[in-house]
Amino acid sequence: MAAVDWRRALVLTHRWLGIAGGLLFVAWFASGIVMMYRRMPELDPAERMARLPPLDATDVRVSPAEAALAAEAPPQAVAGVRLGMHGERPVYRFGTSGTVFADTGELLEPLTTEAAIAVAASFAPEHAATLRHDGRLLEPDQWTLQSRAFLPLHRVALGDPEDTRLYVSERTGEVAMETLRSERAWAYAGAVLHWLYFTPFRTHSTLWAQTIIWLSVAGCLLSLSGIVWGLVRFSRRPRHRAMADASTERSDPQRASRSPYSGLVRWHHYAGLVFGLVTFTWILSGGLSMDPWSWHPGTAPTRAQREGASGGELRAEELTAERVREGAAALGAGRLAAASSTDASIAIKEVGLVQFRGEPYLVAYRPEAPREPPGGTATAASTADAADAPGLVSALAPEARPFARFSDEDVLAAARAAMPGVAVADAIWLEEYDAYYYGRSYVAGSGLALPVLRMRYADPQRTWLYLDPARGTIVRKEERLTRLNRWLYRGLHSLDFPFLYTSRPLWDVLVIVLSLGGLALSATTLIPGWQRVWRSVRRGAPRG
Repeated sequence: MAAVDWRRALVLTHRWLGIAGGLLFVAWFASGIVMMYRRMPELDPAERMARLPPLDATDVRVSPAEAALAAEAPPQAVAGVRLGMHGERPVYRFGTSGTVFADTGELLEPLTTEAAIAVAASFAPEHAATLRHDGRLLEPDQWTLQSRAFLPLHRVALGDPEDTRLYVSERTGEVAMETLRSERAWAYAGAVLHWLYFTPFRTHSTLWAQTIIWLSVAGCLLSLSGIVWGLVRFSRRPRHRAMADASTERSDPQRASRSPYSGLVRWHHYAGLVFGLVTFTWILSGGLSMDPWSWHPGTAPTRAQREGASGGELRAEELTAERVREGAAALGAGRLAAASSTDASIAIKEVGLVQFRGEPYLVAYRPEAPREPPGGTATAASTADAADAPGLVSALAPEARPFARFSDEDVLAAARAAMPGVAVADAIWLEEYDAYYYGRSYVAGSGLALPVLRMRYADPQRTWLYLDPARGTIVRKEERLTRLNRWLYRGLHSLDFPFLYTSRPLWDVLVIVLSLGGLALSATTLIPGWQRVWRSVRRGAPRG
């Protein structure tokens, strides 16, 4: 068998992968710049909470367990229930399982068009006069692909200058999504193009995910073959009489060059030498965002860890309607007393349930202003408003005084119970975000609260758990592989290194320059690639 000509194989691999994927690379780089500042539309949690009506639990007559039965929700759904309002009546919301009126125990009937408009008018009363029904969705549109569990959805247009659309869930009776005209336009130019997030394609989740993964594999092969061939063909001293094409021997009258190519191909050669490596790392890390072949665990705590910290499953049978009613009233009174105000804008909007060390508690959810700390960092001081206000009360003794957080000793005990029998490497109270527990957009109470306890264990996986004392819950789990994935994905894909991302606008300038370099690297192959395809077609065409 004849030996394989590795040079020819390398050239052909790079050439035809580049011809096939050139436009895709151009789209990835261009849309990536857009995504630095604009993402997919979403309903901001802080805005959602701020627009909800204040909770009035006076008429609660049904326990969470009874409501779960009415909603046919699984028993564990009680732990995630939220008590809020639907119009002027209190309701239990069990996620997408259903909504049950807390005064009668009746399941919310599917919303009619008129009822959906009424929900939208309550959410955005300033536009009540211009609301109009814009359709009932049985299948997701471009902006509700991640909200399929809420279907059917009523789309309601606000009639405002921003052409805002609200999506109201027919099943749960709440606003599930909000989009603005500008957000939709930027999303098409950014996230939709970057993720190939087109509705007909994205609805086939498995096909979409596998396509992205294998396109990334092909992109990595394209980048690596280009880097190797580019280095092979580069001369440290100007000695080449540049050729118009790698496969021809036609000389170019230009002076000697370090590259044997001319025209756009020469620019592609030089761009590949400068930007080829970062292109490879971006494609590799982009593929890792899909968690191919489940190579690392998730960052959510395991069930055993959650139940260890909570002291077992929620004791729902002890949560009577009377205790829920009295506990919600105590939380509302405590919040207003702490604020020394009767302003409804700071009132409690929803109440949830949490079990901590074997005892159930009611936890208050209230609107907090979004915070984007300078430099992309946050400290405990920046979330002080959330921490200082009482947000917890015992569900078994609602007459007790509400409090802001669990004690340090209790949180430490819960962390040990989360992984019993495992040695603790260290336990540190974080007053600032570290390299793994952090976020770029900060909303107090959104799961990025400070301070948190970081407990590091000496188990084979080198597990780290982060516990929020204001909720008594494990808010994040890290293991050796998830920490590696953090750097391989977010570090390489977004240059999300603490020393760099906190140095704005240095990070912006660097990422844009590298993206433009990658764009040039990709774009310079388009015309030569199409010309080669055309020549191949002409050579293969039958002669008349």
